[in-house]
Amino acid sequence: MKKFGAIYRKELKYYFTSVTAYVTITVFLVLSGYFFFSIFRVYNLLSLQAIKNNDFSGNLNLIDGVMRPLMGNFSIILLILLPLLTMRLLAEERKQGTFELLLTYPVTDMAVVAGKYFSALTVYTVMLASTLLYPILLIIFTDPEIMPLVSGYLGLFLMGASFISIGTFFSATTSNQMVAGVATFGVTLLFLIIGWTAPFAGPTASAILSEFSILFHLDSFTKGIIDTRDISYYLFLSGFFFFLTLKSLESNRWKI
Repeated sequence: MKKFGAIYRKELKYYFTSVTAYVTITVFLVLSGYFFFSIFRVYNLLSLQAIKNNDFSGNLNLIDGVMRPLMGNFSIILLILLPLLTMRLLAEERKQGTFELLLTYPVTDMAVVAGKYFSALTVYTVMLASTLLYPILLIIFTDPEIMPLVSGYLGLFLMGASFISIGTFFSATTSNQMVAGVATFGVTLLFLIIGWTAPFAGPTASAILSEFSILFHLDSFTKGIIDTRDISYYLFLSGFFFFLTLKSLESNRWKI
């Protein structure tokens, strides 16, 4: 545990003593703020039009009209930004020639991977927590449902955790940070869009494609539904790539 803590603190210190965390969080806040303002403005216009036309049927609500689209946009932003947090985790060690030295230290692969993974996850948690201002504003000035907000943020956290796990794996396989970042982006993009072809496939293929889709599982969370199948999906995805990262480090130990 002490060795894990040392690696975790070292990585976390790097994030906040360099520009990486600050730039990533700032870009995320600017983009998320823009989307929140734009989506909320459109929602207000639709509400006013519905009232003026006496066509207000109660179908408009803040969760479906604002927060669900906003969380969907969050997933796109994170797809682009999270590889910036993960691409250096192990790739930089390779580039600087300290990777082999790290593997010869009296520290387990689990401690190395976990320390680096949870440091990136901590930065992501700070990013996500910084957007809580949006639902807080809705709660103060309106009366939205609370459960979809809570479950939606849980879904975003789990989705981000799986993205970081994928990024950690690719960072462990190359010394080129750009390659690690692009590979992470490509794979997470695949998981993000794989469900788009589901409506055009047969029943069996459609069900399989949907189960692999990150957005499909996030959708339930944004509706206020916490399903163990969705939680299991994200935990399995994170665990699977975490396991692959451990195997990648193990294979490198044999080469030393």
